[in-house]
Amino acid sequence: MPPIIAIENLSKTYDSGLQALKGVDLEIRKGEIFALLGPNGAGKTTLIGIVCGTVRASAGSVTVAGHDIVRDYRATRGMIGLVPQELTAGAFETVWDTVCFTRGLFGKPPDPALIERLLRDLSLWEKRRDKIVTLSGGMKRRVLIAKALAHEPDILFLDEPTAGVDVELRRDMWALVRSLRNRGVTIILTTHYLDEAEEMADRVGVILKGELILVDDKDRLMRKLGHKQLSLTLTEPLTALPEALVGWRVELACGGTELIYTFDTTAERTGVTALLRRLAELGLRFSDLDTRETSLEDIFVSLVQERA
Repeated sequence: MPPIIAIENLSKTYDSGLQALKGVDLEIRKGEIFALLGPNGAGKTTLIGIVCGTVRASAGSVTVAGHDIVRDYRATRGMIGLVPQELTAGAFETVWDTVCFTRGLFGKPPDPALIERLLRDLSLWEKRRDKIVTLSGGMKRRVLIAKALAHEPDILFLDEPTAGVDVELRRDMWALVRSLRNRGVTIILTTHYLDEAEEMADRVGVILKGELILVDDKDRLMRKLGHKQLSLTLTEPLTALPEALVGWRVELACGGTELIYTFDTTAERTGVTALLRRLAELGLRFSDLDTRETSLEDIFVSLVQERA
């Protein structure tokens, strides 16, 4: 199946001389949730802006369902919904009016039943007659989401959708995302909450200094770059790692009270049994042990640090 979004050799240099994107190549599959991760200033919002038609690329091409975003901008823009970081709706409009107006901007006929369902799904129905200026920050973010979905897009971009919002909105937001994906909508999100990306995404891309440094299926990435750590709490602290443990993937931590052993869970032998036997031979006793598996956040941080 051809990708729903195809990005080829995309670059963007602003008038200030800042090169925000450098030869980005990326394909997004129809119906997937794709998480685009990167630190502030990495180029995430610029990339989204180009695909959505709010930023002009310096070089390269983007197609949406086979349509070029420049030549066929009406067709491509109508397929895309964007939830930006900042609210752009008129402050003195009501929730109902601004969502209905946005639907009309895309040439869609009025559909009160659809708008009602959207507002109910986002817990906005009781606020439908309220002016946006009177809403809390979390409610304003819900309005942004309703506006993005008002014209029934095939692709939804979420740029930091849950940054600084309450737990209830985050829960509602991800429930809505799952229901949209189940209906075939393609979701592309950026987020600083990497636990959300780990839970929600099918694939992950990492962008750094304008370059896409990694794209992979989330589960495969976790298997390939992930590992487990065995933490042993020693009964007697050590001042230094014993010479006999040099060469093992063991670190001394917490002021000499813990030994941390890192191992590959996919390996035929993890080495845990051999390590415990070696500790017994050395007379090193421990009072507790714990295991911890690498998270997507750990992988992201290590990738960024390697490229820093």
